[in-house]
Amino acid sequence: MDLDRPENNKPMDAKTISIIGGGNMGRSLVGGLVGDRWAAAQIWVSDADNSRLQNLQQQFSVRTSQSNIEASEHADILVLAVKPQIIKSVALEISATVRECRPLVISIAAGVRLADLRRWLGDKVAIVRAMPNTPALVKSAATALTANDAASADQCNDAESVLRSVGLTLWLTDENLMDAVTALSGSGPAYFFLVMEAMENAAQDLGLDKESARLLTLQTAFGAAKMALESSYDSATLRAHVTSPGGTTEKAIEVMCDRLLEDIFKEAMRAAYRRSNELAELLARS
Repeated sequence: MDLDRPENNKPMDAKTISIIGGGNMGRSLVGGLVGDRWAAAQIWVSDADNSRLQNLQQQFSVRTSQSNIEASEHADILVLAVKPQIIKSVALEISATVRECRPLVISIAAGVRLADLRRWLGDKVAIVRAMPNTPALVKSAATALTANDAASADQCNDAESVLRSVGLTLWLTDENLMDAVTALSGSGPAYFFLVMEAMENAAQDLGLDKESARLLTLQTAFGAAKMALESSYDSATLRAHVTSPGGTTEKAIEVMCDRLLEDIFKEAMRAAYRRSNELAELLARS
């Protein structure tokens, strides 16, 4: 095996991407890449479930295989889109191929650290760890990325291009911050769904029917997020702008502040942060 093989210098649009794992996140990446005009013939997907592969091939015309090794052999960029519980076995299975073919490896397995990926795959393998969240399913992900020392600037750009196909990307220089990202954007969609659920239930208590409460809640959430995305103001300023003195919003906000809503979120996110760190430690020892 040639461990001193030079970096792949093909232009990005000529590189082949192989995705190991055809579940929700793998499918989202395929859809995002094809939507970004990536040639379907340059995308491989491997999965043990042949029905998943058939569905992907029929929908996107990508290449498929039930062999992770075969998919790895074709890859300039190799995405590990498998569950954290099985990533070690997958990494060990393809490690010889990865060391020989030298693709850029992108892991989107939550909680799996760069040091462990390198230990399983090989010391000189270029690895980018990415933490997308579930809105990748609708091309609205928030993804944090961090890379090991073996990844070049061009390879980091390639990784960013892949993850940008399903949403926003943000680079971290300190991998330890990934636990904070997990507590914020990784788990964050569920926080908003819980708030939306509470608003829907409260609206029904006030007399609205279920469907009206749902539609008004969804559009309100969408509108607030759109306003924040398109504004140069921070969230506190935007809140102040829509809170008239003596009005209905002010009364509602007073109740939330009296019930220590901000403290609840701080405590909840600290709990998610601690659990993220615990799970990473468990995976490292597995």
